[in-house]
Amino acid sequence: MRWERTVTVIGCHVGGEDNHVIVGGVLPPPGATMFDKKRHLETHGDELRRWLLLEPRGKPTLCMNLVVPPTRPDCDVGLIIMEATDYPPMSGSNTICTVTVLLETGMLPMREPVTRLTLDTPAGPVPVEARCRAGKVERVQFTNVPCFATHLGATLDVEGLGRIAVDVAYGGAFFAIVDAPSLGFAIEPKEARDLVVLGTRITAAAARQLPVSHPENPDIRGVTFTELATLFDGPGTVSRNAVVVAPGRLDRSPCGTGTCARLAVLHARGQLAAGQGFVHESIIGSRFEAGIVRETTVGERPAIVPTIAGQAWITGIFQHGVDPSDPFRDGYTLPDLWLA
Repeated sequence: MRWERTVTVIGCHVGGEDNHVIVGGVLPPPGATMFDKKRHLETHGDELRRWLLLEPRGKPTLCMNLVVPPTRPDCDVGLIIMEATDYPPMSGSNTICTVTVLLETGMLPMREPVTRLTLDTPAGPVPVEARCRAGKVERVQFTNVPCFATHLGATLDVEGLGRIAVDVAYGGAFFAIVDAPSLGFAIEPKEARDLVVLGTRITAAAARQLPVSHPENPDIRGVTFTELATLFDGPGTVSRNAVVVAPGRLDRSPCGTGTCARLAVLHARGQLAAGQGFVHESIIGSRFEAGIVRETTVGERPAIVPTIAGQAWITGIFQHGVDPSDPFRDGYTLPDLWLA
């Protein structure tokens, strides 16, 4: 065996979503802010994402998280999220997994019964409370960056479907949110492939027809996810959703940022108020608890501050290596799994 580089990774999942955490072998990228560091990886260091997340080492359903020193004095650790095709500013499922790994491996001190810390993310600071017992993280609740709706009931022309109504909201990234029953879906596992095909078309149409950008960071822009959701029956109830993630698969968890985007829409429609919440369920039955802490503004837009809670489980420890003679050292994709 002859490796020119070794990276150590802790495997973790939340709600069935596979989100691993890099714990060794990668130095922090340069940048004055966490968004700058994310951008540097995108533009100058993308070989790390390709190597770890593309085949033959990765898979479309895998995410990687790089933990680095924070750039802000009010934060404990920095987080850069790498998904199969891009670097989202924020991710709820990745947050829950990363906090679990940091505490259960001792990278940050665990304090029982509750450990409090703040993540420095490209979207902004994210406070976290982890409920811990006997060395195990039993629940992670984070308070997300402010979230807001940009479109309610907008008309979208979708290839092969025609005109549909969508809501668009920011929950750490921009989501097009669609009523699933109106399109004939109940969000069941047997529908997964059809949900992906249709959701991918909706995402592409929304990105073209409904341009959006963050009022305080215009570099965060464009609809990148579609969320298909079942009926909302009111505060305290359970509702199902399925978030379609590039390059063409479903989030196995209820999707933390997608849940935050839906909270923003429900608040904008007058269906949820500050102090209220609901339970979001994924296509495989895993659940996140979601709530609205308070109202706020982002620029001139009305917004909310949401919370999401769930539990993650460590699945393994991996060492990935690069053999300089490997013809597929930079990874590859095929459209049977990656669609594009």
